Amino acid sequence: HDHITNSTIIMLLSSPSSLVCILFSTTLLLLNSKGAICGCSSIFPHGQLRYPLTTSHTSTHRSSHSHYHRHIRGGASASPSPSTTATASLSVTERLAFGGVSRATAQILLYPIDALRTLAQTRDHRTLADVGAKALIRGCTTTSSFALFIGAIQFGIFGATKQYCGPVVASALGAAGSCIVSVPQEVIKQRLVTGVYASFRQAVKTIYAQEGLLGFYSAWRPTMARNIPFVIATFTANDVLKQKVLKARDSSDDADASDSSSNELSVKQNLLIGVSSALIGAIITHPADVVKTRLMTQAASKALPYTSTMDCIQTIWKTEGVAAFYSGFVQRSAYMGPLWSIQFALNGVLCKSFEERKK
Repeated sequence: HDHITNSTIIMLLSSPSSLVCILFSTTLLLLNSKGAICGCSSIFPHGQLRYPLTTSHTSTHRSSHSHYHRHIRGGASASPSPSTTATASLSVTERLAFGGVSRATAQILLYPIDALRTLAQTRDHRTLADVGAKALIRGCTTTSSFALFIGAIQFGIFGATKQYCGPVVASALGAAGSCIVSVPQEVIKQRLVTGVYASFRQAVKTIYAQEGLLGFYSAWRPTMARNIPFVIATFTANDVLKQKVLKARDSSDDADASDSSSNELSVKQNLLIGVSSALIGAIITHPADVVKTRLMTQAASKALPYTSTMDCIQTIWKTEGVAAFYSGFVQRSAYMGPLWSIQFALNGVLCKSFEERKK
């Protein structure tokens, strides 16, 4: 998996066109999965997927603690009878829709905090006094609409591929595919927040007229250098933490039978795990986030423009020091933790609700 992950990242960083290839191939896999996409609501007992993705084990099957663990370890055991196996599952469209709605909702709610993060990371350290309070919501609705596709792509690719290549590689593929939408979103959003453009329409027209289509993908390298490790860390940590919680619940002698019959977490558990997972990813990837912001918003600064990603890194290092690579960390942590906790929790609630309606 490590070898595959490294090769994937190297390929993605070699050319923007590789993003299209990744999205195309994973979309085919999505369509071929015939609805057996579990998103982030499935579990991997002992690191592997032993149960069918559309199977929901009931309390009858889990009533015997020793039988349950023999089954997980791959020991010989009878297949669950029809009476102990639920067949309700969600379609591909439903999974993608829930992932997209979850992401968009979380982003709209937390947009002002993300705007403060952007301002804190700018080269001239802009504040609300420089751009006005309206910058906190400028472009909120329009740019957040991109999140419908970002969330759908991330959850869809992750859910469709993790059965075949594991959560690490699946997370990388989800991050790479979503960059097709997330990079233009970041370019437009951050230039609106820093006051480069006054409206979404003006931003789109000006960027296209002056920079062409590739203008929407400026700073795509540092964006991917941030997104891929961040999503790998976040999705993987979420999966690992979720399995630990489920394992602890299953092994508890006094666990409530109705609770242990489901592989779903409560809203509170999803929120806590989401926050923890996002904070782990934020610590690892914040320097790349600062570089991305500097390159995307340098039009708002009167300083000499950076000539490349490496020039940006070297200039920050020489003129501002190491601490500058963690500027805006508090704001980003206040944004990313709730963003992913709301996203994971809402996605879980929507999936569980619709699955129960189909039973």
